[in-house]
Amino acid sequence: MSDTATTGQAATAAHPAGVRPGRRGRRTDWRAVGAFAVLTAPIVLGLGLFKYVAIGWSFLLSFSEARGTVDLGSWVGFDNYTFLLEDEAFRSSMTGIILFTIFIVPVTFGISLGLAVLLHGVRRGRAFFRTSFLIPAAVSYVVAALIWKMSLFNGLPSGVANTIGGLFGWDVQSWIASTDPPLYWIVIITVRLWLQVGLYMILFLAGLQAIPVHLYEAAALDGASRWAQFRHITLPMLRNTSVAILMLILIAAFQAFDEFYNVFVTTTGNSTAPVRPPLVFLYDTALKGQDYGVGSAGAFLLTLLIVLVTLLQGRLVGFGRKD
Repeated sequence: MSDTATTGQAATAAHPAGVRPGRRGRRTDWRAVGAFAVLTAPIVLGLGLFKYVAIGWSFLLSFSEARGTVDLGSWVGFDNYTFLLEDEAFRSSMTGIILFTIFIVPVTFGISLGLAVLLHGVRRGRAFFRTSFLIPAAVSYVVAALIWKMSLFNGLPSGVANTIGGLFGWDVQSWIASTDPPLYWIVIITVRLWLQVGLYMILFLAGLQAIPVHLYEAAALDGASRWAQFRHITLPMLRNTSVAILMLILIAAFQAFDEFYNVFVTTTGNSTAPVRPPLVFLYDTALKGQDYGVGSAGAFLLTLLIVLVTLLQGRLVGFGRKD
């Protein structure tokens, strides 16, 4: 047998019929592809119809005069956006949510990190404390806001807050209705901290458990104090976790709605809120006032603000930057 025949047989053995050289021998399993398409089609269609199509339709509505209807009416261009930017109520809501965010973000971040560090040092009962702090994250914002409003800070002498204050000789306070001083902020801030701190604490705890123990052992041998270990080991090693949590807290702060609405809404459905975040303002404008054009424009202005602030935060803390 010639060398040419031998080479051809070797090539045939190496590359079976139907498979070209240089390509993988794995064939496409069209049955698996079809099954995957059938299983994912409902969720893909649902997302496309009820999310992306809805977002696109809302974007078109923001350039229309849509009062009492979601049909695309007469085009008004950027008039809805101009109206909102000139509206004192909308600007006040944006200012209020920015101030709320400036306060609640570092407070939530600091308490969550502090609790995670303390819990990480616990040797016994860690699972119990971890579960106890995480349970509030599973509670509905509506339910928690109503408990805060009707039980803890109901303004009655028998209310929990006034009962505790009476032990220290404090006067009975109408917490939610009090605007001078603005005690209603205590209600809003405490319910949000109770709902969110446990979740972010768990995320921090996961990051702490990923830090190699030998780093702390080496630092302790060198005589480093607990504060020095926290500053030079814990914080740098938690950088990626901290950036992600900071971004989550920031976005959640700008999207505040449930606690503000349910704390201040009356039994008749009217809001007595001394401060309205943008989502409450847009809810009143779009659903109560039936002005879907202005409501849609406000939603996209708020989205733009969240995107810009998130990008700025990512730029400042180096989100996505390689270590």
